[in-house]
This record gives sequence, C-alpha cells and structure tokens, in this order.
Amino acid sequence: MTTPARHEPTSPRDLVGIGIGPCNLSLAALAHPLAELDAVFYEQRPGFDWHPGLLIDGATIQVPFLADLVTLADPTSPWSFLNYLRNRERLFPFYFAEHFHIQRAEYDAYCRWVAQSLPGLRFGHQVDAVRWNPERDVFEVDFTQLDADGEAEALGRTHTRNIVLGVGTVPHVPDPLKPLVDAPGVPVVHAADYLAHRDTVLAAGHVTVVGSGQSGAEIFLDLLRHRPPGREKLHWIGRSEAFAPMEYSKLGLEHFTPDYTRYFHALAEPVRDRLVAAQWQLHKGIDAGTLAAIHDELYRRTLDGGWPDTVLTPGVQVRTAGRIATTKVELHLEHLQQGSRSRLTTDAVVLATGYRERSLDRILAGLDPYMRRDGSERPRIDEEFRLVLDPSVTGSIHVQNAELHTHGVGAPDLGLAAWRSATILNTLTGKETYPLPTRTAFTSFGLDDARARVPQARPVRQLTPLVDG
Repeated sequence: MTTPARHEPTSPRDLVGIGIGPCNLSLAALAHPLAELDAVFYEQRPGFDWHPGLLIDGATIQVPFLADLVTLADPTSPWSFLNYLRNRERLFPFYFAEHFHIQRAEYDAYCRWVAQSLPGLRFGHQVDAVRWNPERDVFEVDFTQLDADGEAEALGRTHTRNIVLGVGTVPHVPDPLKPLVDAPGVPVVHAADYLAHRDTVLAAGHVTVVGSGQSGAEIFLDLLRHRPPGREKLHWIGRSEAFAPMEYSKLGLEHFTPDYTRYFHALAEPVRDRLVAAQWQLHKGIDAGTLAAIHDELYRRTLDGGWPDTVLTPGVQVRTAGRIATTKVELHLEHLQQGSRSRLTTDAVVLATGYRERSLDRILAGLDPYMRRDGSERPRIDEEFRLVLDPSVTGSIHVQNAELHTHGVGAPDLGLAAWRSATILNTLTGKETYPLPTRTAFTSFGLDDARARVPQARPVRQLTPLVDG
C-alpha cells in the first residue's frame, strides 16, 4: 500500500523537469546557480546511467569533450568536464593524453559526478501525469516515489509554472524481430543491453549483428576482437547502402550549430521532413576511426593466408524472422538493390537498430485538448523549444531531444545540449541569464543577407604601458 510522498511546497515551483538524462542534467547544472529559480527534476531510475549497455571498452563519444553539460553556454561553470578532472586530480594526465574525444565510460562517470552533486534531482520518482489547472494557472504533476526495488512506495503531487520534458529515447526493434526479443532460448538482444548479455553472445557459435550505424560497428568490432582467427563466424548486415562514414568535415559539422537549428526551424514542414530523412549520414553514419579499426582487424587476420570467417553486407533488410526449435534463429533477408532473397541461420542476434523518441502522449494525455499539432499529428514546438499550447495556458512546457521534426539533426546531439538549456533558462527567467552568441557558423544556410548577422567588432582594450620607477 502506497503512502503520501514527502512534503511538497505549498506555492508553485518555477520549474519541474521530467527525466534526468544528459539534456535535463545540463539544464539542472545551469539552473543550479540561479537562486531565483525554484527547480526540481524527477527520474524514475534509481540513479543516473547513460547507455550502460554500450559502454564498450575504448568506445568514444562522437563529440569533443567541450560538448559537456555546460561549457558551450558557461565555460566558468563548476560542472564542466575540466573541473570534474580537476576535482579528481586528473587534469595533467588528461592534458598529456591529448584526447579530444573522450571514452563513453568517462563521459558517463562525469555525468554521474554532476548528478550526485546537484541537490534538486529526485531519482526514484516516476511521473505519472501532467495536467493544467486553469483555476490556479499552474501545472499539476502527479508522481510515484519508488523504493530500491522499483516498487511504488508513496504518491505525490507538485505544482509548477513551467515544465521541461527530457524523457529521452527508447530502443527500437523492427516489427519482424519483435517476436524474437522476448521469447526464451536463443539470445536476441538490443544493443542497449549488449554488455549485460555479452558473455552469452560471445559463447554462441554464430552471431549476427543487425544495424549499420555506430553501435553496430562498435559491437561487430568488439565481437571480432574476441573471436578466434579463422573461426569468427560473424555476420554484419544493415539497411543502409554502405557501411558509410559519418560526415565529419568542419563545414559539415556546422549543421550542429544554433545557426542551422534556427534556419531549419523556419522551413516548411514538408521540407523539414524531407531533410531529416536525407541527412542520415550527419548523425547515423559510422566514425571513420571505427571503420578503420574494423578493416585493420580483418586485415590482420589475413596475414597467415586465408580470410576471416565474416560476412559484411550492407543494403539488406530483415523481412521476417523465426526460431528453429529452441537453439537457432532464421532470418529471412532481402537485398534492396538486387531484389534477391535468402535465409540466414544464426545462434545469436544483436539488434543495433537504434532508438526512437519516447512518445509524449501518455505523460501529456491530460493536456491533449490544449496541444497544437502539425500535419502529421506531432506536437508543434516553437523556436525556444516550447510546446505550442492553447493561449489559455499561461505556463510553458519545453522539450529536450524530442524536437527532431522541428529543429533538425542537432536535437539529439550532445554539442547543442548546453546551448539549448541556456536558451530555455533565458526564456524562463525573461532575461539574458546566459549570454549566447548571435552567430555560430561560417555557412549561410539561406539567401538572407548574412552581413546583417555579422556581430559588431568589440573594441580592443588598450593597456597602459608600465613605467619604471
């Protein structure tokens, strides 16, 4: 039987954050020094963790370490990655290591350090519903406090003027493979759970990796490195037409700037939808270093003659799948260019099939009458990352990493997290709490006069010469 949760303030909070992933953790860190902002963040998990199934030894994040939770909005913040290193007395080793891209495990440890230090985070709190109370002009947020085993312990409600949703993404399993994931017997696991099942997968006679993005590449490389030469028995397949490198040129990376985000938001909805599909290589390709490491490992296995027992085939989709007795899986494949079909029998499958934005419909069901939607029934989101609601709702609901359809490929990118958090906080406080740059890219993405956006040069401070005596 549940009991009332601990006492909540009688006056409405200024901000309630729902979900504590890197995006809302960034917001919490930047909100922490703002004494005028009463903010609290709820997360149903017992503590912070970031893709624990993919913290493969040696795997790095695909953005520089400057894309931490705060630096690109406030380099002086105590919650920067460099201050984390200083706190752990690791600044000099990091300095000499010359790692511009840090390991995923280190990024996860840094985020956990921040999460353990901020007082406004409430782990073990599951938000159940959000409603608008027109009599009080506030949002009502119902939550369940969970015990250490994830069971309901207490019920609570808080009131707030504003909400930020940072509920993250969920692993995506293609429809033909869904019946296999929950069935017993042959291991069929999503990449999100790879490390938890790694020993079982490695022990399987033949392993198939489905998915031609970064996670698929990292898992294939990890399996390859731990299988005996000549007896690798690995298949790697994916729908994309090539095991393609991620676009990582300097001008190409300007698609992950505030300038491009603003440009994208101003486009017509059909154009935005077309661009998101066409720009997959900006965020779904494979790091060139990972591709090189795979090729190097395969090449090394040819030195004594012969070829490794591996098959790497892009441009392949899984049409259907089923179990053979209780020991194997049969995948029915189709080559998208040839139109040919075949069957593949395997002993284990790892689904590196990506993630999808978590639906907001359940948690926002009570607000449905107030929400404004686009032509595809998705929430409309304004330039400041606010859901477009009926004018009678005086509060605001901001979203983080749920705006791919309105703000473009930068929505899930860690490099824009601090800027987006600062944008939200500036909107909430009604002032330039965090000064943000007016221009961030050399590229002019539209035909607007770029000269109008060139910031005025700041006068150079003249120093007074020192005089002896």
